[in-house]
Amino acid sequence: MNKELIINSGASEVEIALLEEKALVELHKEKNDTSFAVGDVYLGKVRKIMPGLNAAFVDVGYEKDAFLHYLDLGPQVLSLHKMTRLTLQGRLKGLTLDNFKLEKDIEKTGKITEVLTAGQQILIQVAKEPISTKGPRVSSELSFAGRFLVLVPFSNRISISQRIKSLDERKRLKRLIQSIKPNNFGVIIRTVAEHKKVADLDNDLKSLVKKWELLVKKLNRAEPPTKIVSELDRTSAILRDVLNESFNSIIINDQTLYDETRNYLNSIAPDKTNIVKLYKGRRPVFENFGIDKQIKNSFGRIVTIRSGIYLIIEHTEALHVIDINSGHRVNKENSQEENALAVNLEAAAELARQLRLRDMGGIIVIDFIDMKQSQNRRKLFQKLKEEMSKDRAKHTILPPSKFGLVQITRQRVRPEMNVENAEKCPVCGGSGEIKPSILLIDEVENNIRYLIQEQNEKYLKLAVHPFLYAYLRSGLPSPRMKWYQKYKVWVRLMPVNTYHLLEYHFFNKNDDQIKI
Repeated sequence: MNKELIINSGASEVEIALLEEKALVELHKEKNDTSFAVGDVYLGKVRKIMPGLNAAFVDVGYEKDAFLHYLDLGPQVLSLHKMTRLTLQGRLKGLTLDNFKLEKDIEKTGKITEVLTAGQQILIQVAKEPISTKGPRVSSELSFAGRFLVLVPFSNRISISQRIKSLDERKRLKRLIQSIKPNNFGVIIRTVAEHKKVADLDNDLKSLVKKWELLVKKLNRAEPPTKIVSELDRTSAILRDVLNESFNSIIINDQTLYDETRNYLNSIAPDKTNIVKLYKGRRPVFENFGIDKQIKNSFGRIVTIRSGIYLIIEHTEALHVIDINSGHRVNKENSQEENALAVNLEAAAELARQLRLRDMGGIIVIDFIDMKQSQNRRKLFQKLKEEMSKDRAKHTILPPSKFGLVQITRQRVRPEMNVENAEKCPVCGGSGEIKPSILLIDEVENNIRYLIQEQNEKYLKLAVHPFLYAYLRSGLPSPRMKWYQKYKVWVRLMPVNTYHLLEYHFFNKNDDQIKI
């Protein structure tokens, strides 16, 4: 499968699009000031114990306290507390756990009041980002994910991904890790470690141990609430988790991010460094690769497939509801049952893409077109499982009921991706007030005069609709040439297909939008 990663770096956020066979399957947005990302480790303080919930609320510096359930403490939480206490007091010997004496594991059926007390300082890791009005959900069962391995402190267990089926390969990997792992560290062997050399696994393990040592150094004398160790940024995390042989290009429009990505790739997959390319085109990178168009087509209440089938996606407080409709997709030569099966199978592929693209989580109920024959329902179930196998999020799919309903639960650790794709009226801009288009050029020129003469701007880029772009360049002299003669600054023009007819924006030499 052909995979591409297109990265659009802006002034306030980085947008990451994952394409499979040119189709957009994942879209991520990362603010430049992102905090409380999944995987971040914090030193927090227990604010309140809730015996009725068997949980605690922990102050990690967010406006809402983080939620920590007893089952998220992890069996080795007493060892973690001991290490945290010794490190904060400056009494921990060394940065590793070679000579550390582990405490007894806690019972799964215990009470949180037996483990935590109000005001206690505790080391926790973000398991679920803040969503809506809720604070982050956290865990004290720390883990550090690498390219091939996951490091788990206070354990000596070696686990292997169930997707590695070969018994000989499982034995080989376990034997290798047993010989190189440090004492009191457990290791989870990821699927991509299959058939990898011991040098690759050893380098990955060493980098994870260094991350643990960094945590111990920063924890020494730290005051809660404070971040101790950050997870990788979203770009690096995606590369770490999804990079494989089928990746053929990573395209980035920012020089700094391009250099950082090449350096990171050089550390995890040196043979893939050359697939990273710097985009230097004049058009926005998302527009150039058709991603803007796919975003507009893929988000919204109604999603239409080329064959005429369409999905209606509704979000309620408790769950997501998706209705499958055949539209005008009907083959008169087939029976109703055959048509229903064909529609359902095609819709299943788009459904799986929508779940990944929007990062929908929780309970999802899909109303497929009714099929009377049980073998057809089994075919639909198998198709859904096959399409959902590409999804990295944990999920469970139940077979179709006799009413044609399929229930899916999908893990959600980040806020759902939502893109508003309703366009403003090109005449009134959504205000209800009509602005005469004949005065638009005068308005643009007034803004140019203000920016040059009042704000002393020496570089101006004007982004406009393609129609307006063509008009500003036409004629001798053209409107743009007249501006240069008046203000002695050459205004660069950029056509943007996604703008409505009367929309325009100014940008400086750093491509930051100039607010007027």
